[in-house]
Amino acid sequence: MNLQQQHAHFITRRHFFRRCNAGLGAMALASLMGKTGLGAEVPGAPAQNPLAPRPAMLAPKAKRVIYLHMSGAPPQNDMFDYKPKLNELNGTPCPKEIFKGERFAFIKGTPKLLGSPYKFTRRGQSGAWVSELLPGIGALADDLAFVKSMWTDQFNHAPAEMLLFTGNQRPGFASMGSWITYGLGSESQDLPGFVVLVSGGTDPTGGKSLWGSGYLPSVFQGVQCRSKGEPILYASNPAGMDRDVRRQSLDALKDLNELELKEFGDPETLTRISQYELAYRMQIAVPDVMDISRESKETQEAYGAQPGAGSFANNCLLARRLVEKGVRFVQLFDWGWDCHGTGPVDDLVSHLPQKCREMDRPVAALLHDLKQRGLLDETLVVWGGEFGRTPLNEERNGSKLLGRDHHPHAFTVWLAGAGIKPGQTIGETDELGYHIVQDKTHVHDLQATILRVLGMDAFKFSYPYQGLNQRLIGPQDDWRVQHKLLA
Repeated sequence: MNLQQQHAHFITRRHFFRRCNAGLGAMALASLMGKTGLGAEVPGAPAQNPLAPRPAMLAPKAKRVIYLHMSGAPPQNDMFDYKPKLNELNGTPCPKEIFKGERFAFIKGTPKLLGSPYKFTRRGQSGAWVSELLPGIGALADDLAFVKSMWTDQFNHAPAEMLLFTGNQRPGFASMGSWITYGLGSESQDLPGFVVLVSGGTDPTGGKSLWGSGYLPSVFQGVQCRSKGEPILYASNPAGMDRDVRRQSLDALKDLNELELKEFGDPETLTRISQYELAYRMQIAVPDVMDISRESKETQEAYGAQPGAGSFANNCLLARRLVEKGVRFVQLFDWGWDCHGTGPVDDLVSHLPQKCREMDRPVAALLHDLKQRGLLDETLVVWGGEFGRTPLNEERNGSKLLGRDHHPHAFTVWLAGAGIKPGQTIGETDELGYHIVQDKTHVHDLQATILRVLGMDAFKFSYPYQGLNQRLIGPQDDWRVQHKLLA
């Protein structure tokens, strides 16, 4: 779908120059700096809803996505990637041939190998190795597909998160949720198509660029909701304005905006009309869906959720409520997984178990809840971080606490739900957990796979901007769908 081309079809060259008051020099500048996007389908036609559901390019296996991002990069060797040899060599100097030429974020000199202080057991019929820190997720091992061979190009948090979610390590590119709502629209017309929930006390390191629309029309950007306080800032009526007056105001604004849309065909005018109307509908829909006190006490207890609080547990319960209402993409960011071992606030012995307790129970409850309600059959769930952690003890500034530095060469994610073949482990790292030795899977491969589950061809799904057909997976065709994951 390229509504901009349809719009251009109805504009003569003379009319175009008169509208733009432009010469050839201005045209050249616009071609270098310009932005294309969705406009009105036909000049003079009523505004269309850009979030209306649209058919997928291919046969979809999933209708929607819940992406659980552990911001800061959880340590895979203490959670899922069990390495007995690493434990055996714990505390010994790392062989120099392994890290020769490596650039670390914080490690200096010759680092020591660091085995995990936690026990691992095989879980379920699949026999997946899961740490004792994760009893809830471990009990669901047969519902999950682990990928232990993920890798990325970036070893600092912000660029790694931007690469993972926007396909580029620099700001200004469209996020995964924006791409998906652009391609498929939303099944909910009273809620945003792309909702973001944040926990851990702060935004992820990559900031709000991780749910921005970039060069796509802004109607497709993520809407951040809060589980504590007013769900969406500035959506409520201001003092002295009731709902009837709000409706009259919006009707007047809509008339003015449609005149502008007819005159200029600016895609952001269509966005403005759509967003005003969505905000009006959200005033009723959002307080209802965000009120977890409507859930049974048993459900709240299963998640560890507390109405009125701001927590990852509350956000997991909200994620289920949102996809149940037809939201296309729900993104949870939970900050606090940066385990460097510089103090008790980021070490492996005191801090990591706390983060795992906060995460394990609600994630297990979410999977149970989705499965029980029949929603897991049409919802893709993804869990992971932006990169991994080293199998080495960081010991920054002589710290005696256990911690791991950034590690782009290997990390673990898992997927569950619609379109995913459960009960399997894909990929393998070497005996020290340093390098991948089987089924290397880049973050662009993961993006292509997620799009494929939703019925989108990542190699053909593009958007024209600054002379290029932009894609979530970037301009190269080196990437691939990880077909082993697919059911």
